[in-house]
Amino acid sequence: MQTLFARLARALRFECTLRFASAAVIAVASLASALPAHAERIKDLASIQGVRSNALLGYGLVVGLDGTGDQTTQTPFTVQSLTTMLSQLGITLPPGTNLQLKNVAAVMVTAVLPAFARPGQQLDVTVSSLGNAKSLRGGTLLMTPLKGADGQVYALSQGNIIVGGVGASTAGGTSVTVNHLSVGRIVAGATVERLVPTALAHDGNVTLSVNSTDFTTTERIVNAINGALGDGMAVAIDGRTVQVSAPADPAQRVSFLARVESLDVTRGIASAKVIVNARTGSVVMNRAVTVETCAIAHGNLSVSITSEPVVSQARPFAPGGATVVGERAQIEIKQDKGGLTMMSGANLNDVVKALNAIGATPQDLLSILQAMKSAGALRAELEII
Repeated sequence: MQTLFARLARALRFECTLRFASAAVIAVASLASALPAHAERIKDLASIQGVRSNALLGYGLVVGLDGTGDQTTQTPFTVQSLTTMLSQLGITLPPGTNLQLKNVAAVMVTAVLPAFARPGQQLDVTVSSLGNAKSLRGGTLLMTPLKGADGQVYALSQGNIIVGGVGASTAGGTSVTVNHLSVGRIVAGATVERLVPTALAHDGNVTLSVNSTDFTTTERIVNAINGALGDGMAVAIDGRTVQVSAPADPAQRVSFLARVESLDVTRGIASAKVIVNARTGSVVMNRAVTVETCAIAHGNLSVSITSEPVVSQARPFAPGGATVVGERAQIEIKQDKGGLTMMSGANLNDVVKALNAIGATPQDLLSILQAMKSAGALRAELEII
């Protein structure tokens, strides 16, 4: 075991010395193959079908800003919203009134309605500027209805906004901003007004949805439930669905599910996969990645183009002569020596170490892995995001 950790430490130290200026290469090597498998609760591996949260959305106005609100000439919807709100309060503005507001901002309000939420319970809401307000700090959100996907109002939001950012500016135009000023949060800023019915069981059965499609993990969940509660209590429907017989009494059903989700299950070994982020150069591989016998040659070809000014002066007393400034280009092509590395039956640690040994940069790793996959030497699914 000490030898394994020593080898891994040397590999990580070598990895840290690689060039990470343009992108980062992250090699995540799991020691699960050498260490005992860790059991997880069913609660962490699956969810109960029907027990889910719902997104809520609303449009509202924030008032009380210190001159950092929307510029109403560029955001006419802010003036329209304010006029409509005032008319509902019995205030009618004269026709043709041109409102020049600085302390009002149009915002979108979002919240998440958890499962089993009851009327009267409080929700946290996020308030985001919709127009060109400079900051929401110090503002107050006016009563805003929050609707679900069905268009029904499920909560009402109102309160003082807390903004984590700080900003300061001068008359000369110099400004300093820390964090984000156009998004704030109201803790317990919404009150639930409508209940979302949640069916915990259907035909006396509770359905568990495994977080990822894995027949091995699903089968182990079934075996764990049947071993703890009795044979035939759980049946696998497909690769990520388990049907469990539940008591008819709601009180007993809650305690039954609490026992089910507390059972320990060892997750199945995931399929070999390599995730490549082409934008950042990140490469993440799991422990199941191996390679067949292959040879990798790596070399760098760099082209350097420089220019230096060249001044050409006219002859003395030449009529119409003038000094001309030009450029002289110099092109230099340099190719580093390539390296040929053999790999056979390597695991993840050996793959990373071998690729680093030939001086592969993050972008080089992307090309090398794609070429290895095309050649059939990479025993893993290559996914580019």
